[in-house]
Amino acid sequence: MAKVTIQQLKEMKQKGEKISMVTAYDYSQAVLVEKAGIEIILVGDSLSMTMLGYPGTVNLTTDEMIHHIKPVVKGAPTPMIVGDMVFGSYNESPRQAIASANRLMKEGGCDVIKLEGGRPDIVYPLVEAGIPVQGHIGLTPQTASMLGGFKVQGKSLDAAKKIIDEAKALEEAGAFSIVLECVPEELGRAVSQAVSIPIIGIGAGRFCDGQVLVFHDMLGMFDKFLPKFVKQYAQIGQEIVKALEQYKQEIKGGGFPEEKHSFGGLSAEDLKGLE
Repeated sequence: MAKVTIQQLKEMKQKGEKISMVTAYDYSQAVLVEKAGIEIILVGDSLSMTMLGYPGTVNLTTDEMIHHIKPVVKGAPTPMIVGDMVFGSYNESPRQAIASANRLMKEGGCDVIKLEGGRPDIVYPLVEAGIPVQGHIGLTPQTASMLGGFKVQGKSLDAAKKIIDEAKALEEAGAFSIVLECVPEELGRAVSQAVSIPIIGIGAGRFCDGQVLVFHDMLGMFDKFLPKFVKQYAQIGQEIVKALEQYKQEIKGGGFPEEKHSFGGLSAEDLKGLE
């Protein structure tokens, strides 16, 4: 299959064809996403919690992000690979943002980058520098404390207008797509209609141009919390625990390994003289 491109995503929006996007953080996950035919993989800063055990996303470094982008690129040649800009890697200046994004693309090998916040002042210089940018507005986890915590955004008319204006400003600055997180469904529809670039929703209702979920959330592999907007398509985490428990029981009880898991070639009689 051919590599998914920015132009292809724009054409999908124009045709009303929904876009699928999911996170992945290592080679084995990326291979599975590739097989499923998902259009976009986000190597998201959620790996901070799901893979590295940090309490939030703020702790994650650019080096750690690059480390996880590399195997995803190897495992999924077809989807567009989005590298997430980590907290503190772009908020000082456009120069800092360009340097950080260059690292994600040159060292990590991702196709595009994503950054949080309605920041056309950062997006425009990145695009001018030849770096494709996906925006992220609504609930922005890196700065959730400034938004009153992990809560639905855009619930008042003023707040909704601000989010629509942010989407328009990001489009004007050159962003090719926007992730819209945790807003009322009708606001998700309004934002999608207000701009010509694809809007990828996460907790933004049915009317966005596409949807994204965290790999571990949708497969039941991360149980510290589960957002309302997540649909669990499997309980892989429980199945893994069951398999490990059975493995332990069979070791303790002598059920594993069986003869079929063992190698022949020598008999006990052959080895008697070596004791």
